Amino acid sequence: MTRGYGLSDAYMATLTRLKGQKGNKSVLGLKVLMWVLYSERPLRAEELCHAMGVEIGSADLDPKNTPVVRTLQSSCLGLVTIEPSSSTVRLVHFALQEYLLGNSTIFNSPQATIAEVCLTYLNFGSVRDLAPNLLSAPPALALLEYVSCHWGRHARMGMTESAKTLALRLLYRFDEHISAQLLLLDYEGVSAQLELPRWMEGPMGFTGLHGVSFLGIVEIVGDVLKMKEWDVNEIDCMGYTALIGAAKEGHAEVVRILLKRDDVNPNIAVSEGRTALTWAAGEGYEEVVKVLLEREDINPNIPCTRG
Repeated sequence: MTRGYGLSDAYMATLTRLKGQKGNKSVLGLKVLMWVLYSERPLRAEELCHAMGVEIGSADLDPKNTPVVRTLQSSCLGLVTIEPSSSTVRLVHFALQEYLLGNSTIFNSPQATIAEVCLTYLNFGSVRDLAPNLLSAPPALALLEYVSCHWGRHARMGMTESAKTLALRLLYRFDEHISAQLLLLDYEGVSAQLELPRWMEGPMGFTGLHGVSFLGIVEIVGDVLKMKEWDVNEIDCMGYTALIGAAKEGHAEVVRILLKRDDVNPNIAVSEGRTALTWAAGEGYEEVVKVLLEREDINPNIPCTRG
């Protein structure tokens, strides 16, 4: 126990020194710690540099605002380390992670802040100009793969008005945006080269409605539905409707919102005869099953031909 208290005291003292640094080093050091702590996977150093260079709401990344790796390390006063084999940035010790997570006042709304950075990056002109059928992110846009795959989770855990505005801008033409392609490639976990003909077409049909349903971002589903005259029963490039996408991912509240619309057909069966209900049941999402069965016109007896 004495050792634990000693580590806590040491971390507290280091954070005090970090916050007392001159210029913007204190702000940068805290931002680095926040991203390393709350990112969905370990970030490479070049990804983290891009994250630090994003000014929320800006039109594009300004190289002048993007720090070099050496500056990131020095601003953290030894609290992070870069693994030589993978170039990923990690906290110096697991005990530091416990200390930071146990002190909620250190960071102000970290998930919301990260979501805003992710969505700002995705709305950069240099990103929006990319072809939607690329099989990987260009090296010059180091953070693109991460923000494409993980912005939804950060937004679910921390939504602000700024993030909502940026998300709706992204989702308006989501099926024409490279991030939809990168998200689906990551989700399927396949080698794009093995299915080149399909992926060369890009994320056709994977609309903003499909995207927000698949990602389960409850706070903006209603806004997305009002944004355009969506065909709520349209089947996307994955072969799913928005309702099926939400059901198979276990997003009960999104399913409930969609089912409030009279024009949503809950009985559409896709590949192997699987409906929203059979997907939810097969994945073990009991709450989603209950929500679906509240709809009077649902047919629980549609045969599933899955082998």
